[in-house]
Amino acid sequence: MAALRVLILGLFSGWAAGYKQGDNVTLYVNKVGPYHNPQETYHYYTLPVCRPEKVHHKSLSLGEVLDGDRMAESLYHIRFRENVERKSLCKLTLSEKQVDELREAIEELYYFEFVLDDIPIWGFVGYIEESGFLPHSHKVGLWTHLDFNIEYNGDSVIFANVSVKDVKPFPLEEGAGAAVGGVGVGGGSLTVTHTYSVRWYESNLPSSRRGERLRDYSFFPKTLEIHWLSIINSLVLVVLLLGFVIIILMRVLKNDFARYNVEEEGGCDDLDQGDNGWKIIHTDVFRFPPFKSLLCAVLGVGAQFLTLATAIIVMALLGMFNVHRHGAINSAAIVLYALTSCVSGYVSCSFYTQINGQRWVWNIILTSSLFSGDVLLGTARVQVRPRRSASFEALYN
Repeated sequence: MAALRVLILGLFSGWAAGYKQGDNVTLYVNKVGPYHNPQETYHYYTLPVCRPEKVHHKSLSLGEVLDGDRMAESLYHIRFRENVERKSLCKLTLSEKQVDELREAIEELYYFEFVLDDIPIWGFVGYIEESGFLPHSHKVGLWTHLDFNIEYNGDSVIFANVSVKDVKPFPLEEGAGAAVGGVGVGGGSLTVTHTYSVRWYESNLPSSRRGERLRDYSFFPKTLEIHWLSIINSLVLVVLLLGFVIIILMRVLKNDFARYNVEEEGGCDDLDQGDNGWKIIHTDVFRFPPFKSLLCAVLGVGAQFLTLATAIIVMALLGMFNVHRHGAINSAAIVLYALTSCVSGYVSCSFYTQINGQRWVWNIILTSSLFSGDVLLGTARVQVRPRRSASFEALYN
């Protein structure tokens, strides 16, 4: 029951909070990473950006940790239903190295993710402009002003996004020391002022349906769209290959059966002295394998994952996952993995008994550690192996 309670809390604790006008709405900074590789993410504060003197991180759920979230408090002050017009966030003095880090991030199309009332907000760190062929122009700009557009209904936040359509990017030239855009530069450094605006808009969508608003908004490429033509093509190919295999097997077995019938009717003393064809392996079909425990463990873990996948699909179809709850599916998968461990144990031990297995203790240990042990060892190897420098040297210092 305790595990079920954890599961329910993990799935349904992401409902919209209620606010009064003027209440503080906390905006958390989360992560940054390449747009075309959402799995490669880093903490937002690894970039040279505005940050508090002491960074306070938000307590994360297990699913959020598995999802790579790194939420921390920011310097943005947002109050419920109170518009803000171009408020200064901070003034940064960037060294030449920090400018190069920002340029590299922008050229790799780095995006950022903020979180407001469990609603993710995405945007790009900067802007790249390519123009002309001869002479070729390559300009890199940093978004130093962000417009936050927030929708509300009653006392709930419905949706939020960030816009830079009316903002001019701040140019980042290679190297620091030369005057850029009229902003103070000197001593090998570059001074940048970050600002932001907040605009609130009333929405007719109730808070219970705000997940629909988020599903309609798309920031990342829709790589998970269903490509029906590809699916149909794959199914047709599988059916054709299966048909060819069945036809070949039927012809082979038909010839074997015809030969066996002739041998049985004719006495078969002067014919083939031994079995041939598929009859050769008839004594090997029910022979016990050399590694009984491993076979049963694989069978049990496979049954567990089949049950786990079925449960997650059914829960998703029933709408039990709140899209605003970060890592809800990951949390559910972890809890369901623990709950379905009895499935793997039962299937493995049952089959192990059928094949006259004797080392049942070793079978239980192998079944329970076949997947989790590999994951633990793989994670440990990734954590301890030397990591080469990626986009920013500061990430690994």
